[in-house]
Amino acid sequence: MDLRQVIRDVPDFPKPGILFKDITPVLENPAAFANAVAGLRDLLSGMPCDRLAAIESRGFVFGAPLALSYGLPLALVRKQGKLPAATRAVTYALEYGTATIEAHLDSFRAGERVVIIDDLLATGGTAAAAAQLVREAGATVAGFLFLVELDFLQGRARLEADGPVFSLVRFA
Repeated sequence: MDLRQVIRDVPDFPKPGILFKDITPVLENPAAFANAVAGLRDLLSGMPCDRLAAIESRGFVFGAPLALSYGLPLALVRKQGKLPAATRAVTYALEYGTATIEAHLDSFRAGERVVIIDDLLATGGTAAAAAQLVREAGATVAGFLFLVELDFLQGRARLEADGPVFSLVRFA
């Protein structure tokens, strides 16, 4: 199944001039969703890792079934103020302003190899911030895994110093 045919283009979202790649149709189609999870599983099979870290919120959708299928713990990387226990936070730059993500202090352990998962790689800012959370805990980024990558935004270049980047679907 060609997931490119299932991913929907939404013009002018979230602002004029942006062509948004909407993965909602993938999630609404059981065959496409199964294909996406299987494809991500295949990409992950070559990466040695001890834990997966999924970025809020759509990263959770793909991280959870992958963690279950590999029998790995799943760490949640969330927007500031969404986690109930003590957290470690990283603030990073956005196009207009900043954002902060957090993980529980005990989400990563020193020496662990962590694969960071999200639905889409654009500029790489959020994934780079998640990598910083992993490193600050003394763990290592084993790699990055994305359903979709927007090549023209060059987010991959921002991440490759931390680990290999794998994407199931790429748009030039």
